[in-house]
Amino acid sequence: MVTFSNDVDILRYEPILFGELHLPGQVLAAGTSGTLASTTFTASNADFVSAQVSAGGAIYLQSSDGILDGAYEIVSVDSTTQLTISVIKADSDGEPIAPPAATDIIYRISTFNPQANEVAFQLTEHFGIRPGNPASSIEIQDIMDIDVLKRASVFAVISSVYAMLANKADDENFWKKSQHYQKLFEKAKQRTRLSIDAGNDGIADVTRIGGSTRLVRD
Repeated sequence: MVTFSNDVDILRYEPILFGELHLPGQVLAAGTSGTLASTTFTASNADFVSAQVSAGGAIYLQSSDGILDGAYEIVSVDSTTQLTISVIKADSDGEPIAPPAATDIIYRISTFNPQANEVAFQLTEHFGIRPGNPASSIEIQDIMDIDVLKRASVFAVISSVYAMLANKADDENFWKKSQHYQKLFEKAKQRTRLSIDAGNDGIADVTRIGGSTRLVRD
């Protein structure tokens, strides 16, 4: 299933969800004794490939000297034991920005991909395309720019995560966060305009508008 947002997108809004509020059941990799030199993070006992760590993920790092204590963007998986990471970049295509160098690092890579998958299904259902609408002849690959769905996906994922946390902790603040992001999701969804190349000729010939999900032929 193609998702419309990744963990770095979530990190930009709610870094705490990769820290103390991470979901223990969704940890891909964790360990100790990591080292960070420039943008290269190394954990000799890790197997990032088998753990299905990927670019666009987020890694939480905490060093024993306190220099590091936060989450960073995973730019690339370079080997089973090595990642290129970065301080969150203003431009996703920009060069990696090195965090402070450190050794003896505790690390954890958690993910919200399960939630992003569910949200992607809900969005395709809303816009009447597959897989959300199995009867549709339009697929995700026919959307000319899926980035227009990123903001809606991010808000929906964060809302669902805070709802999960609220159910576990019975915390009113978590519920408020969930409701806040749900409202942002609804607004972002309504404003979304999908340009669809139904004829596979590089030209948008169908438009789906989130506020009405009506079909418009150009």
